[in-house]
Amino acid sequence: MQKTLVLLKPDCVQRRLIGEIIARFEKKGLNIIAMKMLQVTPELSKQHYAEHVSKSFYQNLEDFITSSPIVAMAIEGLEAIRVVRDMLGATNGLKAAPGTIRGDFSSSRQMNLVHASDSEESAARELALYFEASEICSYTPTLVGSFRASDET
Repeated sequence: MQKTLVLLKPDCVQRRLIGEIIARFEKKGLNIIAMKMLQVTPELSKQHYAEHVSKSFYQNLEDFITSSPIVAMAIEGLEAIRVVRDMLGATNGLKAAPGTIRGDFSSSRQMNLVHASDSEESAARELALYFEASEICSYTPTLVGSFRASDET
């Protein structure tokens, strides 16, 4: 099973789309194995977006991500990183396909509702920023047989 970090960003929280987005991941058969609401600090923003800190747009990014609480989730499933990113759609909501989260709810590049890790390396680094190992609760749902065949692991 692959793990990924998903952040429901300030615009998602402010627009009260938390439940709708979580429901999409659950309906897909992904497991939410950790979740918490928190306020991102400037320090955490700099750690999370370390590759962007020296770029001209970084301050706008930090101002946005620290503007309101977020919901951080650890999500687990088969090919979870790709599956979640496919569910999100293109980064720019105006270019995201209908049926994707961003395609259905976003019309912005920055205010695009959700962040998701883009690789196993990023997922490991990002998960460690938001969750202690003791906060991760992996489990096998009793309905797993309804989501995939027994030989799909």
